Amino acid sequence: MTEDALYKQFEEAVTFVNNYTEPIPADLLLKLYAYYKIANKNYDNPGSKTPLINAFKANALIQAQNIDRKEAMQQYIALVAKELRNT
Repeated sequence: MTEDALYKQFEEAVTFVNNYTEPIPADLLLKLYAYYKIANKNYDNPGSKTPLINAFKANALIQAQNIDRKEAMQQYIALVAKELRNT
């Protein structure tokens, strides 16, 4: 897959998640959060006003810290396909 195709699929998956109307389990949201942050090279600290939420987000980022940007995009796409699109 070319880089352009990967970016396009990633953006489509992000749009799909942003428009998803059903509840998404918290563990899945945390994985998507971590992959999204890595894919976008956004290593800022979580910005929630709730310390517990920040802790969960930070933990998700730590668990995914050993993957690179392209792999994060691929994982995000695969997770959306498997868990939300059921393909």
